Amino acid sequence: MNQIQGIKGVKDVLPDESGAWQYIQQKARDIFHTFGYSEIIIPVIEFTELFSRSIGETTDIVEKEMYTFDDRDGKKITLRPEGTASVVRAYIEHNLRETAPFSKLYYIGPMFRRERPQAGRYRQFYQIGAEVFGIGHYMIDAEIISMLNLLFDSLNIKGVELQINSIGCPQCRPAFREALKGFFADKTSELCDNCKRRFEFNPLRILDCKSTHCHALSEKAPKTVDYLCNDCLSHFNGVQESLKTAGVPYINNPKLVRGLDYYTQTTFEFTGGTLGAQNAVAAGGRYDNLVAELGGPSTPAVGFSIGMERLSSLFDNSNVTKQSPSVFIVALGEQAQQQAFSIIVQLHKEGISTVMDYNGGSLKSQMRKADKLNSAQVIIIGEDELSKGIVVLRDMQSKAQIDVPVAEVVNRLRK
Repeated sequence: MNQIQGIKGVKDVLPDESGAWQYIQQKARDIFHTFGYSEIIIPVIEFTELFSRSIGETTDIVEKEMYTFDDRDGKKITLRPEGTASVVRAYIEHNLRETAPFSKLYYIGPMFRRERPQAGRYRQFYQIGAEVFGIGHYMIDAEIISMLNLLFDSLNIKGVELQINSIGCPQCRPAFREALKGFFADKTSELCDNCKRRFEFNPLRILDCKSTHCHALSEKAPKTVDYLCNDCLSHFNGVQESLKTAGVPYINNPKLVRGLDYYTQTTFEFTGGTLGAQNAVAAGGRYDNLVAELGGPSTPAVGFSIGMERLSSLFDNSNVTKQSPSVFIVALGEQAQQQAFSIIVQLHKEGISTVMDYNGGSLKSQMRKADKLNSAQVIIIGEDELSKGIVVLRDMQSKAQIDVPVAEVVNRLRK
């Protein structure tokens, strides 16, 4: 019978790596709580319309990458390709606007896109994201970026660079859009197939193209900052001054437009130089119109998402403590196993991490397993110990061992 393999582009996170993931996620939770965020757990599936309306019909995600299928009642269902749209939907549906003057929310979980698998890009991938609703001030943009920067510092992530830009608002962006179309009008034959289509529907996306040739063609393209209205320019200047106050270094990147249609004003990316072509570790921006576009009240909003796989590849997990049992019980013979099982039940109730090999084996083989699992202490029970009503308690670091009455072993280990 042929062995069944995992799906291409879907990664198993094995125990050697999952400990680092848990460490990173806990660090994120701790820092988010410091900044006043609460966790929201969003569904993995949504109606397809949520993503086509929010992300944009002409984006690569909606056109080519979403996992979409017909539900039994004929409605289109999609595995979520990103988290922001789901959080916005929940914010509107549950009327969170009425329960607090503003909402700070974060989420952690898998996303799904049928992209070409490559380094740092998977078809099932994990994100840590955060969103703020109800605050339009430029300082919250700087605060959310500063929070991300603090997370990277706390994880000792090196070589990450912050790039920022402003793509304006519905009032000033049309002029920039027309300037872009004018610039690329005589270059359309040189654009990649995707950008030829983007030229008509969303020329800003040409600036975001990863094609080397399209990238080179856009080097002298108009810059968004030259077309910002007074309000957008003032907002962008405020973000930059606030980042300086927070001590967060940044680089202005006039071609940073992000790949989703809902962004307005501030856009930003944290990139890692060692990650190759897919080098964005975290990215986000402001999306003041999305809540209203999805049927809610006019609400300013800003947020970001972090790619777990890319972040973990930059994280040095050598100092993350591997999970090891505190106690390993060596039981020699059937009667010893009965006694050992009684002890292990009590230790588990006390919250003391304890394991035993129910397959048994010789003293030497079981001690070798205890050593391989890096157990701190070993309880040894054999025929001699059973007859005396004791167990041998061995410290695996000092190699010292003592006899302990069976009735006292749990209390001793608890202490």
